[in-house]
Amino acid sequence: MEQEMLVKTIAKVLDDKKALDIRALRVSHLTVITDYMLIASGRNVLQTRALAEDVEDKMAELGVPLRTREGMQEARWIVLDYGTVLVHIFHPEAREYYNLERLWTDGDNEMDLGLDEEAGKPGDQA
Repeated sequence: MEQEMLVKTIAKVLDDKKALDIRALRVSHLTVITDYMLIASGRNVLQTRALAEDVEDKMAELGVPLRTREGMQEARWIVLDYGTVLVHIFHPEAREYYNLERLWTDGDNEMDLGLDEEAGKPGDQA
């Protein structure tokens, strides 16, 4: 599966399961670790873990191998490594603390995922 399609497929799984503030960053020019980082939040530990499990299930169904997974037990920051795509699923407090977007955004490397921009964004209450 092509990298951008993989990112969008994972983002769609997260969006369908009501993940918050889903963002994708192209980071191949910033690090050799991966080409893309997909960052999302769950509302609590249970949802964070469920989001990761849903992504794993869908990727396994599509034949995309998971290299490694970290953080499932505590479910505060779960990382799923698909080689060219690292998926970070955070508990809201951990996401705010680590603020990966600040570390890895260079101003023009955010990818448009084509998701409903208003849905699931924290703090967008009228």
